[in-house]
Amino acid sequence: MSFHGFYRGKKVLVTGHTGFKGSWLTMWLHHLGADTHGLALPPENDQWLFAQAGLDQRCRHRVGDVRDYAAVKACLEQVRPDVILHLAAQPIVRASYVDPVGTAATNIMGSVHVMEAVRELKLPCSVVMVTSDKCYENREWPFAYRENDPMGGHDVYSMSKGAAELAVSSYRRSFFPPEGPVAMASARAGNVIGPGDWAQDRIVADAMRTLLRDEALLVRNPRAIRPWQHVLEPLSGYLWLGARLREDAEAWLRDGWNFGPGLDAARTVGELADAMVHTLGRGRWYTEQKGPQPHEAHFLRLSIEKAGNLLGWKPVWNFETTVSRTVNGYERLVAAGSSAEAARRFMEEEIAAYEYDARICDNHWART
Repeated sequence: MSFHGFYRGKKVLVTGHTGFKGSWLTMWLHHLGADTHGLALPPENDQWLFAQAGLDQRCRHRVGDVRDYAAVKACLEQVRPDVILHLAAQPIVRASYVDPVGTAATNIMGSVHVMEAVRELKLPCSVVMVTSDKCYENREWPFAYRENDPMGGHDVYSMSKGAAELAVSSYRRSFFPPEGPVAMASARAGNVIGPGDWAQDRIVADAMRTLLRDEALLVRNPRAIRPWQHVLEPLSGYLWLGARLREDAEAWLRDGWNFGPGLDAARTVGELADAMVHTLGRGRWYTEQKGPQPHEAHFLRLSIEKAGNLLGWKPVWNFETTVSRTVNGYERLVAAGSSAEAARRFMEEEIAAYEYDARICDNHWART
């Protein structure tokens, strides 16, 4: 079984389980036989994947805000998880320009609240704190960022992720020693895409909304380069890291980790739009300048050598496969409509296909 059967019967808490990545993670944990608990805000509408697939039937669903320390502590005290996967976040760069205080409160203090609750309750568990590739001080250079590069951030979103990383590092060194019962690490993914993301101001979600209506897609920054990866790629890294932290006493595991795509998947936004239009078989995109726009990084790549060398983890699907499975997956979810069973069946088939391909390319977590 994937992840060496580690998750079967394990009590796992996912924060942010109602979001895009959290929904896929919830389904995967159910597939692995975990006793899955979630703490998150409710999904914004019935179109969100969590609601469409009825994933409240696949986990112990709790509504709560990670900005509320009492709610976080009460949840951890009740669940007493073996593994915590902290995904809850304000995940949109442009939204941080509209609500910088809310972004900082969620991404920084939400992370602190989870760690503080673990500290106060003295919970023996493994903890994977998920941040972002944008936590790094972006110097707009062509080199891939490594885990020991400095944290930073031009915009509030990026700053909040860099600050969250610093908080994780300080909590780990201050309160969770290598020989202690709490094994904590942080994880940074690339630009995650995949079926079922309907958030505003995300290129793929905006594209699918537009292209499926046979309308032309407006692309803001067609020359910006991002490390595109399918949603299941970083989730496999989080799950493998969580299992290794719990099973192994090695101090080097308790660190920051990049789970990005291969370097050939670092493509421009324009190339992504072209690939989506080609896969869909219809539509077009255009770009135009509408005056000053909020700053967004132009060039970003992640080095995944550390995860490959030390964890035996590597990406499974290349750029072309990622785009085709994303576009075709959106079409299947739209066709599923209000049928939660059809949406769940699609997710289960996609997870099974990914696990099969991971075994073929000999990912360590996929070995049986």
